[in-house]
Amino acid sequence: MAYCTAHTFQIPASNVISRPRTVTPSVGAAVSLWRRPSSIPSISNRNMSFKCHAISKCDDITTIETNEAPEALGPYSQGIIANNFIFVSGSLGLIPETGELISDHVGEQAEQALKNIGAILKAGGADYNRVVKTTIMLADVADFALVNQIYARYFSEYPAPARSTFQAGALPKNAKIEIDAIAVV
Repeated sequence: MAYCTAHTFQIPASNVISRPRTVTPSVGAAVSLWRRPSSIPSISNRNMSFKCHAISKCDDITTIETNEAPEALGPYSQGIIANNFIFVSGSLGLIPETGELISDHVGEQAEQALKNIGAILKAGGADYNRVVKTTIMLADVADFALVNQIYARYFSEYPAPARSTFQAGALPKNAKIEIDAIAVV
């Protein structure tokens, strides 16, 4: 069996360059990009299928578009599927039909942003349980506890996705929250 990023998830790979690639650090032995050290835990209990391509090649890129989520505010996609990953662009608490913020309240914006992410995931063939990483940007980090309560309702399955949360200087449309996500198909 060839090893690649899929091996991190302990998932069989297909269509892979079979020779391992290595990177030589400035000091020390070469580090393999294909094998997961036994000391790193896996998330194999999620039963995910995965098709792996060579790290340097991605021929199959698909745009996700849905009317169930707001249109992109600029020259970017709502989401992209590449190498069986779904990359969901940052989502604000916008109402899909109007493109306006649902309210000025961070809780309502968080709820709507997560619903928008769910619609994009669904259009890409996934759901919240397939999310492996999220990033939350808050206009005010003091809103962290409230947002955390709302977020937990959408990501209640174990293991919860990896997440980064930070305070942003400013968000588009003066939103109080923006969330992006990465999922596996």
